[in-house]
Amino acid sequence: MDWQAECAAVIPCLNEAATIGPLVQEVRRRVPAVLVVDDGSSDATGSMAQAAGAEVLRNGAARGKGAALQAGWRRAFERGFSWALTMDGDGQHSPEDIPIFFRCAERTSAPLVVGNRMGKAGSMPWLRRRVNHWMSRRLTVTAGRLLPDSQCGFRLMKLSAWAGLRISATHFEIESEVLLAFVRAGLEVEFVPVRAIYKDEQSKIHPVRDAVRWLKWWWGRDF
Repeated sequence: MDWQAECAAVIPCLNEAATIGPLVQEVRRRVPAVLVVDDGSSDATGSMAQAAGAEVLRNGAARGKGAALQAGWRRAFERGFSWALTMDGDGQHSPEDIPIFFRCAERTSAPLVVGNRMGKAGSMPWLRRRVNHWMSRRLTVTAGRLLPDSQCGFRLMKLSAWAGLRISATHFEIESEVLLAFVRAGLEVEFVPVRAIYKDEQSKIHPVRDAVRWLKWWWGRDF
């Protein structure tokens, strides 16, 4: 597989001017095509990403991570890419781990490969770790198979498989919805170990608001 030609990186961002430029430069060493979706940032996220070599899609106002990801995936699909590599824009995911996803997809032919941070969960902030465990257990029961890190946004996805699914989440519940949609469709999902880099960044996840939104999604799902 010629990953440099077949894969585009999709990075949703909200006020990530401090990290997005170096991240885009590092990612482009492995995936030359980078699409940054600037979800209504009030800082220089978009211009910094563009200066680093990314194509930038801009939302005039924040629409949510899920909406930003869907916009990036659509653009990658329209441009003829077969795969999308998704990363967060805050520097939490290491570009050095990108080849791990490619090797897994080549070995297993899985159309969705998800990063698994749980091997080194001790490095995660306590609240994130507990919430992730709680959500992952519930999704595991529903899916009927182990989903060890259901909330990791570091993923490799085959766009033709995504295009055939109904995905409607617009916020952080997008990770859960994509997982269950792939499993429900009988599509293979693989997990690969990745590192997670936690510094002093402020998480875009609001612990109360986004937990309530996830629960509403969970109770309202039709599968």
